[in-house]
Amino acid sequence: MYELYIFALVTGLVGSLHCIGMCGPIAIALPLGNKSLFSRILGGTVYNIGRILTYALLGAIFGLLGEGIEMAGLQQWASILLGVAMILSVIAPALFRGKIKFEQIFFGYAGKLIGSFRKLFTISSIPSLFLIGLLNGLLPCGLVYVAIAGAINTVDILSGIIYMIIFGLGTIPIMLAIPLLGNLIGNTFRKKYSKILSGFIIILGIIFILRGLSLGIPYISPPKKMLVPHEKSKKMGVKGEDNNTKRMSCCGSD
Repeated sequence: MYELYIFALVTGLVGSLHCIGMCGPIAIALPLGNKSLFSRILGGTVYNIGRILTYALLGAIFGLLGEGIEMAGLQQWASILLGVAMILSVIAPALFRGKIKFEQIFFGYAGKLIGSFRKLFTISSIPSLFLIGLLNGLLPCGLVYVAIAGAINTVDILSGIIYMIIFGLGTIPIMLAIPLLGNLIGNTFRKKYSKILSGFIIILGIIFILRGLSLGIPYISPPKKMLVPHEKSKKMGVKGEDNNTKRMSCCGSD
């Protein structure tokens, strides 16, 4: 389980530069005003806290989904399918570039969501920054979808929440620096970095597939758990034996 949390942190750290394209303009436009550096850092932190809380909610939802998948005995297949989906998310846009505009699939939803909190940018206050962060966490983002895939693989609510929080914490250094320093990263660097990020997502996808295959590789592809009798049945058996023993002791033959 701990290796999944490491994946979450690395995904946040490595992928956070990708956030500059989607969330960067929003972060730069935050209503921080011409306040002191401390006030600007505080405002940026509150914004990121709101964003991470939304990620935590997503972690709870998809962690619960993962728990249901595990109870149905489909966890390995789910891990394989999620890995394949990650790889396809990188390969498909490259193969169908110019034919299908993938960025427009969620364009309508993103437009409505951004429009709903546009008024918040006119209010320079802690509550408005917090709400902007909450809503920002719902924006369509390929990196968040990769993190959600990891949350599903944690197979319970609490672990899903922790996974998404760690992922969010990994994105904070860049997301906090953007509103303070502005967009200092040029388009040339972003294009080169996008290739690195694509390679990273493919590697994660391969790791998810390996985890599903249970090849016995430590930390990467742990072996499948052997089926053992339920602990509940064991306890019931022990209790039954204890009750029989008590009855024999009380009503034993002379």
